[in-house]
Amino acid sequence: MDIQRTRLDNGVRVVTSRMDHVRSASLIIYIKAGARHEPDEHAGVSHFVEHMVFKGTKRRPDPISITREIEEFGGVVNAGTSREHTSYWIKVPSVHLEKSYDVLADMLLESTFREEELEKERRVIFEEIHGIYDTPDDYIHDVIDELVWAGQPIGRPIIGSEATIRSMGRDDVLGFMRANYHPNRVVISAAGNVDHDRVVEMVERTFGQLPAGTPPDLVPSRISQTAPRVKVLERTTEEAHIALGLPGIAYTDDRRQVQDTIDAILSSGMSSRLFEEIRERRGLAYAVFSYFRGYQDAGQGVIYAGTDPGKVQETVSAVIEELWRIRDERVPDEELARTRELRKGRISLGLEDSRAVAGWIGSQELLFDEILTPDQVMEEIDAVTSEQVQELARVLMRPDRLNLAIIGPFSDDDKFRTLLE
Repeated sequence: MDIQRTRLDNGVRVVTSRMDHVRSASLIIYIKAGARHEPDEHAGVSHFVEHMVFKGTKRRPDPISITREIEEFGGVVNAGTSREHTSYWIKVPSVHLEKSYDVLADMLLESTFREEELEKERRVIFEEIHGIYDTPDDYIHDVIDELVWAGQPIGRPIIGSEATIRSMGRDDVLGFMRANYHPNRVVISAAGNVDHDRVVEMVERTFGQLPAGTPPDLVPSRISQTAPRVKVLERTTEEAHIALGLPGIAYTDDRRQVQDTIDAILSSGMSSRLFEEIRERRGLAYAVFSYFRGYQDAGQGVIYAGTDPGKVQETVSAVIEELWRIRDERVPDEELARTRELRKGRISLGLEDSRAVAGWIGSQELLFDEILTPDQVMEEIDAVTSEQVQELARVLMRPDRLNLAIIGPFSDDDKFRTLLE
C-alpha cells in the first residue's frame, strides 16, 4: 500500500494512497468531534451539524444544488456521526475528484444554516428518532449503551432525544461546529486514482486557511459498576430482542488486536462460536452476533440475539456460557489459527475498494497519528496467542460487569436478573 502523509501549517493532516488499477477516487474528511464532545443539554448536536451542512451554502443555496453536482456523473456523497468523530465522504470517477471536493469543502466551510432549513431538518431528525424507537432490533443497541455507561456521554444515543433536538437553535448548532471543527482535529484522506500533491494543493486552498485553535476535549469515561444490571422494556413483539453488554478496552490499548480476536472467535462468520451454538446447535435465534468497539479511553462489547419470548432465559444462559467458556478454557490452536486467517482474509477482501482504503488510512491517522499497512496489522494478528486471549477475557468477562437489556412482552426484570447472578 502506497501511503503519503502531509501536515499543513495549521495542523490539518492529508493522507493518500494511490491505486493505479482503479478509475475511482474516494475522499473522506474526518473531524474528531462527535457525540462524546457534546454537553448534555445539546445531546445530538454533532449529528444535527452533519445534517445541516447538506442544506445549502452561499454558492449552492439548497440541498439539490449540492447533491446534483456530485450525482450527475455517478458520484456518491454521504456522511456519518459516531461517538468520537464525524466523517463526510465522496466516491467519484477520478476525473471529477477536484470538482466534487469543491462541493464537499464548500459544505463544511460555507454552510449557511438557514433557519427554515434547520426547522425542516429538526423534523427529519424527529422522524429518524421515531424510526429507531419503532425498530426494536436497532433500538436495543441504544438501550444497552445507556445501561453499560449509566448516563455518561459515552452511552448517550448519538442522535440525541426529541427534547434536546427541540431545544437547540441555530446559534447552538453553528456554535458547536465552530467550537469543535478545528484544524488539529481534521484529517482528509483520499485513495484511488489520485495524486498526493494535487490533493494537498486542494486542501491547502480550503482547509489550510482555517485558523488554528484549541477545541474542548471529551468528558472522560468511568467504570463504577459493581453488580450486574438489567433493563427490560415492555413491548408487544413477536420476537424478544436481547443485548448483553460489558466494558471493553480502548483502541489505544496495546491489547486491541487481542480484543478483536475475541470478537472474531465469538461472532465472525457462520463458523463462529455464537452462530454454531446459539443458532445451529440449539436453534434459539436467527440473528446472533457480537461486536467490540474501542473508544479513546474505554471500550465496549455487546452480544445481540433475537429469539422467541419463551426462549429468552435459555438464550441468555447460552450466550453467557459462551463468554465464560472463552474466559475459562484455552482457545485451541486450530481454532485460533482459523480465526487469524479469517481476520486477515477479511482485511484483504475489504481493501479492494477505494473508499475502504481511504477509510483505512484516514481512520488510523485520526486515531493513532500513524498508519499501519495491512501487512503490519496482519503481523499483529498473527502474534496474538491463546494465552493472551484467555488473559484478556478474564479481565473483561466478569459477572459484576454484565449488563442485560431486553425488549419484548415482559413486565419486569426479576426472572432475568438471576441469570446474571
